[in-house]
Amino acid sequence: MSTNIFPDRDTFLERPAKEALLKQKGLVIWFTGLSASGKSTLAIALERKLYAEGILTQVLDGDKIRNGLNNKLGFSAEDRNENIRRIAEVGKLFSDCGVVAISAFISPTNAIRRMARDIIGEENFFEIYVSTSLEVCEQRDPKGLYKKAREGVIKNFTGIDAPYEASDHASLVIDTSVYPVEEASELIFGKIMPMIKKV
Repeated sequence: MSTNIFPDRDTFLERPAKEALLKQKGLVIWFTGLSASGKSTLAIALERKLYAEGILTQVLDGDKIRNGLNNKLGFSAEDRNENIRRIAEVGKLFSDCGVVAISAFISPTNAIRRMARDIIGEENFFEIYVSTSLEVCEQRDPKGLYKKAREGVIKNFTGIDAPYEASDHASLVIDTSVYPVEEASELIFGKIMPMIKKV
């Protein structure tokens, strides 16, 4: 009797087989930018466009992840790093299955975004820097977070008392104070569709 619990016939299905099943290529689209810059709004708009084309997607955003997978993580530098590391690993799992993962996270430093890129793989990572200015984001302030940060209620808030580094390796840069959502999402759609076209 064999003691090998992983015989050759039980190897996992590989990525090409799953992409062929879905008739699409896996990809992680990574939105980065300040809070209220428009990351999640663009992610949702893009998801709807891809859905209309028969592309299977999964949106990963801060609220979803912080309320579930990463609900025990805080906002220290170490916890922020671990937050992004886990998200990148989840994104990699989706893309390896041929799914288009749309991630919308502040991910405030170039180093932390490079870590995500390294985990996912350069060829499977499309970074979009939502470059909307701090002034515009603070004027929007849909959750009142900037106000609380200015009042000292929230500590280590990115853009106020924690740094945000403009992306040095973005595949696309979009300012949502210049581009309306529909125009911006159409621009993104045009860039990524050739990368995920049905196979």
